[in-house]
Amino acid sequence: MSLIEVKHLKVHYPVRTGFWNRITSYVKAVDDVSFNIEAGQTYGLIGESGSGKSTTGKAIVGLEKVTSGQILYEGQDITKASVRKSMHYNKDVQMIFQDSLSSLNPRKRIEDIIAEPIRNFEHLAPTDEQKRVQQLLDIVGMPSDSIYKYPFEFSGGQRQRIGIARAVATHPKLIIADEPVSALDLSVQAQVLNFMKDIQQAYHISFLFISHDLGVVKHMCPDMAIMNQGRFVETGTREDIYEHPQHIYTQRLLSAIPEVDPTHRQQNRKHRQAVEKKFQSEKKDYYDQNGRVFDLQQLTEHHAAAVKPEQADLCRQEIEHDRYPDELPLRMEVE
Repeated sequence: MSLIEVKHLKVHYPVRTGFWNRITSYVKAVDDVSFNIEAGQTYGLIGESGSGKSTTGKAIVGLEKVTSGQILYEGQDITKASVRKSMHYNKDVQMIFQDSLSSLNPRKRIEDIIAEPIRNFEHLAPTDEQKRVQQLLDIVGMPSDSIYKYPFEFSGGQRQRIGIARAVATHPKLIIADEPVSALDLSVQAQVLNFMKDIQQAYHISFLFISHDLGVVKHMCPDMAIMNQGRFVETGTREDIYEHPQHIYTQRLLSAIPEVDPTHRQQNRKHRQAVEKKFQSEKKDYYDQNGRVFDLQQLTEHHAAAVKPEQADLCRQEIEHDRYPDELPLRMEVE
């Protein structure tokens, strides 16, 4: 049994218009999303701004009201607040927010910020509480005198480490990491990501890693999903997504990953332009007349893409040809 099972999750926001303020439409921020998160593993959720990935994470934590669907935690549906409270769900599931500064109370010292979740779920003596806070700061590589300072006295990377320390304070089983390194420079990104990996190994924590940066997700996540317009366009392992992308939106995202080798600059630019041209010309084959993403079609055991049913067989053949380029012609001759 998976730690978290998300089944047909929908989060819709009503649009009210007119003099009577009646509901005339809905914004479908998350529209029929399903995936599992295993204990001790990292699952990546990738998409551009407005794709619904952050809303999905907030719905799992309980910060967004679920319109329909199920979120099963250790087999129990936690979409109701009463169930979450009875299971101590808020203790076991924590969140790291994208904006580290606004997520930390500017009027509180770091000691009180990190100790707050401990006070909510445990009753420790003041000396034991301070000792726990010092241990958490040591885990994320922060100096011991940080407990007397305020959030504005730290850099972005240091504040993000403090956010991680607060998230692991209750020994959670799952952490929702919403764009945890998007606002940091590359060197600090590497530090924060390495800290997250170390913490995961030490405490067997699961991560839902939300990001728009495919390079970062490739480093962190063995399994992932690509999200667009509130729906999954492709799901699979790291190899499936990066080496055998089948949806045109996934190919577009992959082509946008920056290349550090300047000798292939022109070649990479032509490739991006070709992919963008293909996306604009073939978009109608991957979205319906209302612009909605098609349902996922299972291509291999772990790989699925949102394509038409008649396209699925062609995708399977393409994947097989990529994996076994020398064997496929022989199989075709025998047939």
